[in-house]
Amino acid sequence: MSRARSQQHPVAARRKARGWSQDELSVKAGVPRSSVSAIEAGRLTPSVTAALAVAVALECSVEELFGAGKEKAAQEVAWAWGAPSGAGRYWEAEVGGRKWLFPVETLAGSSLVHDGICRDEMMMESGGWDASKTLVLAGCDPAAGLLAAEYAAASDFRLLAFTRGGGAALELLQQGVVHVAALHRSTEERPDRNAETVREKLGGGYRLLRSAEWEEGIALPAADHTRSVKACAKQVRQWAMREAGSAARECLDDLLGKAQAPKRVMLSHQAVVEAVRGGWAEAGVCVRLCAEDAGLRFLPVRKESLDLCFAAEMERDPRVQALIRLLRSREHRRLIDELPGYDASHTGEMVAV
Repeated sequence: MSRARSQQHPVAARRKARGWSQDELSVKAGVPRSSVSAIEAGRLTPSVTAALAVAVALECSVEELFGAGKEKAAQEVAWAWGAPSGAGRYWEAEVGGRKWLFPVETLAGSSLVHDGICRDEMMMESGGWDASKTLVLAGCDPAAGLLAAEYAAASDFRLLAFTRGGGAALELLQQGVVHVAALHRSTEERPDRNAETVREKLGGGYRLLRSAEWEEGIALPAADHTRSVKACAKQVRQWAMREAGSAARECLDDLLGKAQAPKRVMLSHQAVVEAVRGGWAEAGVCVRLCAEDAGLRFLPVRKESLDLCFAAEMERDPRVQALIRLLRSREHRRLIDELPGYDASHTGEMVAV
């Protein structure tokens, strides 16, 4: 039975005691009347900002209106990034002992239901998932959707895998809004590059968990007959470029001999192949998987190691433990080996930084 049916909501009780209508409280608190009605009916959990506004208007504390946990929530709940200005769906996850709200965006291979809706600074939670059972990963692995599906099937947790370049992923890890950041700067010539990058950007106290090795190279239109990487570097005039700080952009800059100023920036391997397939770019650097799945030609440039970075203190977290078990499982390693350009020879190995 809902709270609205069993007893009067404290907001309604205090509003009526002052002789105010819902419209009057709406004006005084600066929140929509529909939201006031939904709060009083127990259908809507207000955001921290809205809860404070209603409490100020009624001259009482947030705790008196919404319970003992609301004031603590006011300090512990925040948007991880990009809070919507109007209406927007979100997911919830606990990272670093704090509950973060993540605006819903398209995740590779995922159809996760949102945890709530933010509308006019009001939170309407569906209550469908425990925030402490969500692992948040930022990285550019185009097979992350497959990993998320396996992770959910093999554990009691879910994986939110946001598409971000390696540099951006490490920044989010440093900010404490994701659990895991993926990077792939290590090559056969420089096998310790991932560890060096983490040490340079974040310092010590981290772990690197090997996800896979993969081939990175140049995606070309299917009808293009350029035979070598060197020829591509000389002949291509319009590149689909990744953002600065990504390993793919670094690879392209190395090929061209200097950094280029892009007219447009591609934020994922998949975006690179779509630009090439769509015809506005002649070529772009990406992983073999994306190029082959898009029916493009692929010229390999180098083999890279894709590592998942997380704080050492998270190693015993059940969500990370579930990820480690999955990557070390025979079934997952077999599946990774079947992906074009991927190699699971060292998948599941872990080193300290």
